[in-house]
Amino acid sequence: MTVHPAQEPAPDAEPAQRQDPDGGEPADDMEVAQEARAAQRELVAHTPGFILEGTPAVGGSLVGGAQHGVSGGVARDVFMGRTDIHYHGPSAPAEPASGRIPAEVLDTLAAVFVEGPAFAAALERLREERVLVLSGAHASGRHAAALMLLHRMGVPSVHALAAETGPSELTARLTGPGGHVLRDLPLSRNRPLRDTHLYAVRDQLRKVDGHLVVTVENSPFLLGTTPTVWVPPDAADVLRAHLAEVRRPDTERLLAFPPVRDFLARGAHPPSEAAVFARLLAGYDGSTEAAARLTDFGQAAVEQQCREWLGDPDTTLHDKAFLLSLAVFDRAPYALAAELADRLFVHFQRLQHPEEPPDIPVFGLTAGTRLERALATGETCDVDTEWGPVPQFVAYFRKEGTPGVLLTEVWTEHPSTRPALVAWLRELARDGRPVVRTRAAAATALLARADLSSTVALLINGWAVAKSPGPRVTAANALTLAQLLDAPAVLRLLTQWCTDTHWARRWTAIRAFGLLAPLRPGLAAPALSALASRARAGNSSPAEADNLIQSTALLLSVGVHRGEMLAELVRLLHHDTATVRALALDAFVRACDHAEEGALVEWYADQGMYETGSARDLAALWRTALGDRAHTRGALDALHTWVHVAERRADTEHALRLLLPALVVNADDHKRLQHALLALRAPDDGPRPPVADRLLDVLAHADDARSTQSPRS
Repeated sequence: MTVHPAQEPAPDAEPAQRQDPDGGEPADDMEVAQEARAAQRELVAHTPGFILEGTPAVGGSLVGGAQHGVSGGVARDVFMGRTDIHYHGPSAPAEPASGRIPAEVLDTLAAVFVEGPAFAAALERLREERVLVLSGAHASGRHAAALMLLHRMGVPSVHALAAETGPSELTARLTGPGGHVLRDLPLSRNRPLRDTHLYAVRDQLRKVDGHLVVTVENSPFLLGTTPTVWVPPDAADVLRAHLAEVRRPDTERLLAFPPVRDFLARGAHPPSEAAVFARLLAGYDGSTEAAARLTDFGQAAVEQQCREWLGDPDTTLHDKAFLLSLAVFDRAPYALAAELADRLFVHFQRLQHPEEPPDIPVFGLTAGTRLERALATGETCDVDTEWGPVPQFVAYFRKEGTPGVLLTEVWTEHPSTRPALVAWLRELARDGRPVVRTRAAAATALLARADLSSTVALLINGWAVAKSPGPRVTAANALTLAQLLDAPAVLRLLTQWCTDTHWARRWTAIRAFGLLAPLRPGLAAPALSALASRARAGNSSPAEADNLIQSTALLLSVGVHRGEMLAELVRLLHHDTATVRALALDAFVRACDHAEEGALVEWYADQGMYETGSARDLAALWRTALGDRAHTRGALDALHTWVHVAERRADTEHALRLLLPALVVNADDHKRLQHALLALRAPDDGPRPPVADRLLDVLAHADDARSTQSPRS
């Protein structure tokens, strides 16, 4: 797909004469761009929740992932270095491996559960094999099915295993009789579920008289394993089950009720959505109000309401501006939506009545009245700011789908509003408040999902080719969120822009790939491939090269995919292009030189060192970076960061005690690491921390072992 820029230069773009003839960066100094990690935190903090729903963008590290706390000793084998070093330490106090699901929860679900077409076969297989892998699409109800399979087995209790449990840890978690369920086992290329895992699990379940159901999304990382595919029940059957539970004698009459027929005719509904509608239907009492609630349920009602708002000639421009502003700032402070609605109204007024000056009432309707007219509500709650939580009055539409539908409707069905909307969104993108800039990007992403070509031409391209980094960050944010919304062709656009002749488009695409991969881990490998392609082309300016490094380093914050990314970086070390090899090392060192919550050092101490491939690959990257003259200094600084983390985390010290011997291949390695630890000082310039002395002892023992194994001739 080729996307052409707008015919008129956007205000955010620099004039052509400011660019070098070959598309390189302008000769004058560039404004310093926001650091990629800070940009990622800002994006996640202020993006509407419905866009990030289903992504791992939660938790202190911005991107989640399986993390294991380890305290005291080591309860598993640890694999390190070029060869496997098996360390059998004293057993650590075990984390809670499972929790018993209350019987009343299971009984309540059983009363309304609909088995669906695959249930009987799945139950028989579970009875015969004791372990069942149940795969299915997102929101298909496979977890409820897993619980009911165990319930139908008649087990005395059902235990939920910890979400962090990996394939190799399953056997150790199954210590008691009854049913066990593991919800949405995270799998990757470096962490597949193999048939050998299931053989061991089956043997253990026989010993303890247990049964296990593991649910997974449809995945290519089931090796030698044939899952049972869960097919959800029809929505009509879900409605019948709920009506039978409350003993409604008029079930068939209710199913023939026009609002119910309309609901069932709108295609397949996830079981959870059908259950919500069923509860609403079960309370139907024949009143006009109850019928209205059924009619208003669902997407169709939202779409019709948005059409009426925008098409009603009696609704003023001021009211329509507020509706659209609230759509952009849904679940944000009401004052923002109201303030910026007035700005949008000014653009609408100039567009429709250019001869009349905009007339904005200084004291207008109350917030409650305006929200009531917009079918919205508000509440006072704490809003996170850079100074901590602050109470704010937050407004939002009562129906969750309204913001996206309203923005899509105005962009596609009322194109005459586009000049005003474009001017307004450009203003928001230049605002000094992060929440305003991020919401401008989120709104643009929604528009891109509806009409990518026009949105790129009118908004995104103008930001992407700007000299100033601020608009380019907004463009990267918009493209990142558009991909999360599954807007068509965005990934192809980013890949093309990574090697575009215009330096600013390249910068934008590189930043977008770095932001996107932690939010959509499945795209980490394509993102790295695109970034490596840009590095292979060479001729990057210092600013672009730094952006490449930052974005590639962000790929190492991708939760359970970190091991896969380490393997890919090791593969790049053998690339025939020096710039690609340098990118791999630069990104690794940059990722290591961070100590915030969820950083690579924490993941490695919690989980990575217990994974054979991850431990081996990380040691290889450390050795290469320390031994490469261009990267030695940065690698040593990153090692200092890890040692400082080890001061406050015993598991990190333990990880370093196992890592250091794997980094000593020759005498030069020992001298380099010894000097780094001897020279280490506390962050306040105090004396060398005691942990450094303990690591020096480990290093000395490692050097003695190396000398013994390789005696001098």
